[in-house]
Amino acid sequence: MKQITTEDMRRMLKLYFIMGSVNCRLSPEETLTQAIAGGITIFQFREKGPGALRGNAAYDLARQLQDICREHGIPFIVNDDVELAIALDADGVHVGQEDEPAGSIRQRIGAHKIVGVSAHSLAEAQQAIADGADYLGIGPVYPTSSKDDARAVQGTQVIEQLRSSRLTIPLVGIGGITTVNVPAVIQAGADGVSVISAIAAAGDIRAAAQQLLQATLM
Repeated sequence: MKQITTEDMRRMLKLYFIMGSVNCRLSPEETLTQAIAGGITIFQFREKGPGALRGNAAYDLARQLQDICREHGIPFIVNDDVELAIALDADGVHVGQEDEPAGSIRQRIGAHKIVGVSAHSLAEAQQAIADGADYLGIGPVYPTSSKDDARAVQGTQVIEQLRSSRLTIPLVGIGGITTVNVPAVIQAGADGVSVISAIAAAGDIRAAAQQLLQATLM
């Protein structure tokens, strides 16, 4: 994978889909295929929560989803599990504040891979940037039930604060994102939005993705 530029990263973050087997109404493979057809621009494999796959089963599913992403030119990111990302030669890793520091991950996965970090404040954002993060996930912006470890809802204020502090790192808003509130997240300064249930649990996955992508352009 070639070196990712900041502008490349901004484009990739436009519609960031996160999903694991526990989030899906349909099979994970069908869910991802339909989401790609709807216009997602990057995908994160996040296999967490009650009933989540472990060991070889998680690896096998990740490999199948990675193959679908590769077939369609969609970057494939692994949540938290650096060993899995290395084993798959994934395009990158996303970590939270309680996970391994971005600087350590960068050393392990290499200079040309993507490292994303969740940040909830200016201080956390500055540390992630110093550690070599390529982008930041900011949230939860709105209330969400998709992540049982989500922090307190912040609205768009942290995104606005980071932009008013003149941080230029690509940002993606996450948490309770819907087609209704996407424009507010983008106007606050995010380059894109990240969703789980808004796509994975939708009655029409392709249409849901299309509508979310369209909302980022409004």
